[in-house]
Amino acid sequence: MADLPDPELPDPALVAPAALPRVPDEWAGDTRARLQSAIVLLLMAGLFLALPFVLSIGSVVFLPPVTALVMTIILAPLADRLSRIGLPGMLAALMALLIMAGVIVLALALILQPAFAMVDQVPDMLAVVSRRFAELRGNLAWVSDFNRQLARLMGHSPREVVLASPSVIEQVAFATPSVVLEILITLLMTFFMIETRLRVQRRLARDGHSANASVRIARVMRDVQDRVAGYLLTVALINLGVGVIVAGGAYAFGLSAPIMWGGLAFVFNFLPYLGPLAMMALLALVGLGTASSVAVGIVPMLAFLGLHAVEANFVTPAILGARLTVSPVSILLAISYFSWIWGVPGALLSVPILLIIEALLDNLGRPNVIGFLLGEPLFRPAAKAPPPGSG
Repeated sequence: MADLPDPELPDPALVAPAALPRVPDEWAGDTRARLQSAIVLLLMAGLFLALPFVLSIGSVVFLPPVTALVMTIILAPLADRLSRIGLPGMLAALMALLIMAGVIVLALALILQPAFAMVDQVPDMLAVVSRRFAELRGNLAWVSDFNRQLARLMGHSPREVVLASPSVIEQVAFATPSVVLEILITLLMTFFMIETRLRVQRRLARDGHSANASVRIARVMRDVQDRVAGYLLTVALINLGVGVIVAGGAYAFGLSAPIMWGGLAFVFNFLPYLGPLAMMALLALVGLGTASSVAVGIVPMLAFLGLHAVEANFVTPAILGARLTVSPVSILLAISYFSWIWGVPGALLSVPILLIIEALLDNLGRPNVIGFLLGEPLFRPAAKAPPPGSG
């Protein structure tokens, strides 16, 4: 007997298509958004991993414009002030560069001239330090004997491998032409960037169309410039105070060339964490190499350690505030990343580059990487403005 249709159920053929359940379009849209976000995230990760090799191989090409960009942001407030008093754009850019070059030459003269005289004393200092730690090495001589006996039992004999390498003078001679060329290119790029920026600012000031895209870009770049230049100027003033205190302390402890020590503290403090460590190592070397005892020799290093602890944990956070405070993890990652790419210049440029990137992300929007891994969108939509009269 054939099954008869249930009279209480409607005939599927007569049911309107709109009444049938459908998969929501939001699901398909979320899937597409997740797929697009995953592709963007993979491209960003690949770019992050491949960029060091490209920038390192092409350092002659990429390092001058990056350095010029950072110098342009630093010198932009000074160029603006010179332009406001009536100087033409090219003259204002040239004056800003000359003032910066004069300050650098003066600082190098105050730092390097005594430093060159102290370099001749480094072998004697190292000999004194070696003699003072000879007793400590003698107390730990059993460790060397144990390693020697262990190597003999395992059948390994220590071998000395000497690699032929060019001398320091040869390395300097080979590197000087390329360094001079890169410095000249960087200065020329900085000059033209500052001059072009001033010219664009004057053109935008004459143009009253605030909805123009170039005006919005100029506003973003102005915010980046204000944040980065404000941060660096504030840090420079803090480091200047540290340098003055270190110079006074060096004079009180009887160290030679106290102005040199203050200048070194000022320069090294621009490189977070690593710069103060290098300063402590130099103070320890000179102190232990010239003082009458180990206890007296480490006093300058301990005094600088206390000064740096107060400056880094109380003074700088109180002056900069929460808006300009940079994460220590981000700073260390930036230093290791850019020093891997460009060496010492990369380490010096790492913090300004990090500040530029963070300022751009604050203006353009930060990717929600952690939230994306947990199922959220990679790019959060901008908050909609409330309708007029809603509250």
